[in-house]
Amino acid sequence: MTATGTFGLSSEARNLQWLLGNLVEEVPGVRSVAVVSSDGLLLLSSDPAHAAPTDTPRPRSPRGSSADLATIVSGIGSLTIGASQLMDGGAVKQSMVAMEDGSLFVMSVSDGSLLGVHAAPDCDMSVVAYHMALFVGRAGHVLTPEVRSELRKSVEGVR
Repeated sequence: MTATGTFGLSSEARNLQWLLGNLVEEVPGVRSVAVVSSDGLLLLSSDPAHAAPTDTPRPRSPRGSSADLATIVSGIGSLTIGASQLMDGGAVKQSMVAMEDGSLFVMSVSDGSLLGVHAAPDCDMSVVAYHMALFVGRAGHVLTPEVRSELRKSVEGVR
């Protein structure tokens, strides 16, 4: 799900793209998804501007920008880590923001990266959280520094 598709990417990077695609396609109500590195850089996105062409149209998020979602996810991640430190709450596992016209879920990945999902207001929150946990469980060990660098370059369109 990058600007350059899957051509030339390692099998690990392609597998992460496939996992992200499955999350978007299989979970009802998901509007957009972004994986953000611990330093706030977009690694993977469901945004059509960063995705390989597909025959299946998907409802877009308002303003649809993966960069916007990545910024929001990074900010929420940073804010909740600060709150947890102030409250001696330990590691932040997930956050959820319920809005009138949608929901935003942010889940930590083992390497410090974050998975963010913007979903419709009528989504089944437990189903979204379950599928996010599956993604995190499968992706966490694969997001090595090399794969993060490869994904980042792919999103930027650099080879």
